[in-house]
Amino acid sequence: MLPFGRADTAARPEMNVPLSAEARRRVDLLFAGAAHDAAARLLETQCGDKLPFMQHASAADLDRVRFAALKLSQGRLDKLREAIALAQVDWRDLLMAAGFGHDVDAHRRWLPVPRRD
Repeated sequence: MLPFGRADTAARPEMNVPLSAEARRRVDLLFAGAAHDAAARLLETQCGDKLPFMQHASAADLDRVRFAALKLSQGRLDKLREAIALAQVDWRDLLMAAGFGHDVDAHRRWLPVPRRD
């Protein structure tokens, strides 16, 4: 028997939930070049259905957490990694830090300022 809140990742195939179209839009606005691909990959592999209590989440379900990580990243991979690490411990803390904790629709209204190349 597994401890409460842990997923049996060994029992299910290795699959990553792809980014939604809106998550991709925000990645496009924040990251360019190799950083763009790395950011998308980090979100898909590290900030998805392997988060606590997100084992059966869809791309749309994950948008709130993924947008929060993107918001805190400010377009920097190191900050994105930090935000994802916070989500892996308790994604509710990430939502609060990004200002998405009290309004379940706040993440939908957030759109980053496009990067300056």
